[in-house]
Amino acid sequence: QVQLAESGGGLVRPGGSLRLTCTASRTTFTSYAWYRQAPGKQREWVAKITTGDFATYADSVKGRFTISRSNAKNTVWLQMDSLKPEDTAMYYCKQDGTWGQGTQVTVSS
Repeated sequence: QVQLAESGGGLVRPGGSLRLTCTASRTTFTSYAWYRQAPGKQREWVAKITTGDFATYADSVKGRFTISRSNAKNTVWLQMDSLKPEDTAMYYCKQDGTWGQGTQVTVSS
């Protein structure tokens, strides 16, 4: 079973940027997705990218977040710009039925 490892989270001020990285333990040609879960809230879908690099986004992040991938590097990224306090959450990478351990993003002044 493939394993996923996220990195890149941290503390950033409103309006700032972060780039999250998710690396798979082996090459897989399937879609990737990012989800997030804020304290006390349900996990929600953020973005998805297909094997053909077709990307879709939740309305709450459209125009601010960009998902991309490299099959050669078994890696998917989530570039997050114009961050808002409401983006604060644990961010998870998902591929098929496999989840990563998550990386914390905190947006605060």
